[in-house]
This record gives sequence, C-alpha cells and structure tokens, in this order.
Amino acid sequence: MAASHKALKTVGVAGAGLMGRGIAQIAAQAGYDVRLIDVRPFAAADAKRLIAEQLSTLVAKGKITAAAATTAIGHIALPESIAGFSDADLVIEAIVEQLDAKRALIASLDGIVGRECILATNTSSLSVTAIAAASTHPARVAGLHFFSPVPLMKVVEVIDGLLTAPMVTARLAEFVSSLGHTPVRARDTPGFIVNHAGRGYGTEALRIVGEGVAEPATIDRILKLEAGFRMGPFELLDLTGLDVSHPVMESIYHQFYEEPRFRPSPLTAQRLAAGLLGRKSGRGFYDYRGIGALARPSTTATAAAPVIAQGKSLPHRTWVSASDADVRERVVGLLHGLGAEVDDRAAPDSDSLCLVLPSGRDATTAALDEGLDPKRTVALDTLFDLSKHRTLMTTSVTEHRWRDAAQSLFAADGVPVDVIRDSPGFVVQRTVAHVVNIACDIAQQRIATPEDIDLAVRIGLAYPAGPLAWGDAIGPSRLLRILKDLARSYGDPRYRPSLWLSRRARLGVSLLTPEA
Repeated sequence: MAASHKALKTVGVAGAGLMGRGIAQIAAQAGYDVRLIDVRPFAAADAKRLIAEQLSTLVAKGKITAAAATTAIGHIALPESIAGFSDADLVIEAIVEQLDAKRALIASLDGIVGRECILATNTSSLSVTAIAAASTHPARVAGLHFFSPVPLMKVVEVIDGLLTAPMVTARLAEFVSSLGHTPVRARDTPGFIVNHAGRGYGTEALRIVGEGVAEPATIDRILKLEAGFRMGPFELLDLTGLDVSHPVMESIYHQFYEEPRFRPSPLTAQRLAAGLLGRKSGRGFYDYRGIGALARPSTTATAAAPVIAQGKSLPHRTWVSASDADVRERVVGLLHGLGAEVDDRAAPDSDSLCLVLPSGRDATTAALDEGLDPKRTVALDTLFDLSKHRTLMTTSVTEHRWRDAAQSLFAADGVPVDVIRDSPGFVVQRTVAHVVNIACDIAQQRIATPEDIDLAVRIGLAYPAGPLAWGDAIGPSRLLRILKDLARSYGDPRYRPSLWLSRRARLGVSLLTPEA
C-alpha cells in the first residue's frame, strides 16, 4: 500500500442479499458512490428497488427527507460484472458464507481494482487471513463484519488479518464512523468479538436444561427478570433458528480445537434432526402454531408458570445462613418485609426452614457444609436484585412441604418465584459468570481491547451491560469464587477461570483495566 492515499469515495458491494443490500443502503445514504452487483440475474436491481422502498418508509416516518432518499438512490449504480469495480476505493464482499467462493472473488478482484483499493470481507465466521491469502496483496484485505439488519445494528467489527496493513483497518474504522456506525477493532479469530463472546449464553442454558435443572421457559424467565437480558436464550435460539445457530456453535467449537468453554449441546443436534428449528418451522423450544406472534412452551419442553402468593401455609420461622454477612442482612430485611419470623439462633430450631445463600455451590453442598438438615433446606439466589423475580433451589432431598412453604413465603408480596432443581450456581450465577469469563479470555488473548469488547457485546448482542463492566458491578472476586466452585463441582475445564479475571480479582482492579 502507498504511504499516502486518497479519500474513500466509491464503494463496491459484491452480493445483493440482505447484508449487501443493507451495506449499500447506508453507504449511499452517507454520500458514497456505490456499485452493487450480484451473480444472480436481477438480484441487484431487486435490491435497489427494496432499498428505495426502505428509504420511502423512512421518509414517511419523518426519519429522512424525500430529497435525501432521492439523492441516496442516485448514488447506487448496478454494473453488470465486477469489472464495474475498476474505479472503486473500497470493495466489500457480502456473498455466500463459503470460503472457496470468497477466496475466488478476492482473487478475481486483484486484476480489476487499483493498487490502493481496499478489499473487505463481511464474513461472520470464516478466517479473514484465509480469505486474504487468495490475494496477491493480502496487506490490503481486512474483515468488515456488519450485523443484520445493517441500518439498525450500529456496531461493525473491523478485523485485522495476519498480514493486513495497519493503515487498512485504520481507514476502515474511519469509513464505519462516517456511516454513523461504531467500529470495534479485533484480531482475526473464530467468532471475532461478538459471536465469540455470545458462545456463553446459549450453551450454558442448554447445559442447564440437559442436566434437568429447569425447563427452557423457566430459564428464559429467570434470565430476563433477574439478570435483565432482553431475550431468553431459548427465545433467541427459536428466533435465529437451529439450522443457523447449531452449525455456528459447532463451527466455533471446532475452530478452537474443542475448547470446553464453547462445547455445544447434543440437545440442539437432536432437535435440528427433528425439524424443531424455531419460529421458521412453527415449533422449537416454544410452539408458535396458530397463535400469531404469541408463543407457549412446546409440548417437548413444558414449563410451569412462576408461583405468586397462593395462600399456602408459611414456615413457622426461617433460619438464614450467615456465610456472607452482607448478603444475609439483605435477605433478612426482605423476610421481615414479607412478614416472616426470622430464627436468629446460631443453629436452626427444629421447626425452622433452613435458607442457604450459595455462590457457585449447589444447595445440597451448602446445606451439608453448614451442618444443616438437607430435607428442610432451600437455597436462594442473591446475585442480583430480588425485587422483580426470585429463584429458589432445592437440595436433592428437600421435602415438598418445605419447598412449597419457601415458595409461598417468597411470593407473598406478589413477586414471581421459580423453584429449580439442585445445581451449582443456580441459573443466573452460572450463566452470567460464564459470559463474563469468556469476555475476560477474549481480553486475555488480546483479540480486542476491554473497551471494544464491552462496546461490541452491548450493542451487538443487546446484553444488559458490557460483560467486563458487568463483572465489575458483580465483583470479580465473587465471580472468581463462583467459577472455582463450578469447576470443583463438575471437574470440567469449561469453568476454569480466565487468567484475566483471576489476576484482576486478586489485584482488586477493574476487569476493564488493560495491561501496560
């Protein structure tokens, strides 16, 4: 690449499908001259028509002016072949997600575009380095990963291949900013930032179901109401479709040479074989048949509704574990507000409900570690605020009368309560800890800066917070304890704490603190 360069003015987009069409639209709206092509007959013309319709909708909603829409459409030309890219300053390929096809296109462009033209791939799962290797000038090839729908998803991953020139990704980041989107920089690695960080949410939820801890609808409800996720993992899998999400889970797992943190679940392979894809097939983890936009748990994944106070008898008294004094004080205050009598003895009375508050441990282990009767012991998850939803967990032998009494007690003020079976880390603790731990390891591998990791995940996945900032809010030490207990319980390296998390927890510094 030359030391100096002209400003980007003409942008070629190869591929007029959903992604290419969206990229062409926002580039045209930003004032770039766009060349849009597709190997399918009339596909580019159809895409331009759909862009015009989309812009007309924006005009009708008052988002843009009619003159702006007309100007944007005027910026889009439809060459008959890639020869029309000869004057392009930047070419973005958005064709089928197949390595051979992308490599062939990049190789063909070498003989058409000028020396200073930047070539970018919109791949979401393939190696940028492998695609760039097809070019005789791999230094000018980089990743430019937009998300769907392109006009609305405001984050774009700018990816350095192994041989990409620094100036190329710097110019691409400037280009993304000029579109009104937010660039985040990443090194070439399976899943980049967003799809890499997103491996924790669904795979952990699937593992929880596979262990018989709770049903999909219960897990969705807990993670939305307690942790604040916009969609539950099983709602998200149904929306994406298992024909898309299962291969991605397998691909990233294998690309990382069977890294346990990304291990897929046999449940999705089985459901994929059965045709239970989600919304597109009418049935997935939920049943969508004949009910419009509403969904109910599928007959293959039935879940009970959360209990709200139903007038059942309450326990005479409730004894609360003192393993964490601050957490105990918060729970005791809640119990007093629910009208419960608290047993303040060092050891519980014989007719008291025993309440344990474990982080990372299961209810059975917590009860036995504290010398309690596991038949009348129930655990409460205290990781997040208890005002919107509460999760209780039984030991392996908790008697129904104590379980039901605890559920009625914690639902006495109308807040929904779910009871799950015994599991290290409940639902929220183990899922959120896994999400944060993966983000920590992305930082540890220097795939992206801590700030870009949080920005990409917060915008790209619509999580309640960036995972590293979320980890800071929970407390790195508490998360480290949860993960160590999970690893101890399962003997599975899936839960081994990232060095990034371990070191910062011991140092008492933020997870967002970069290394010198």
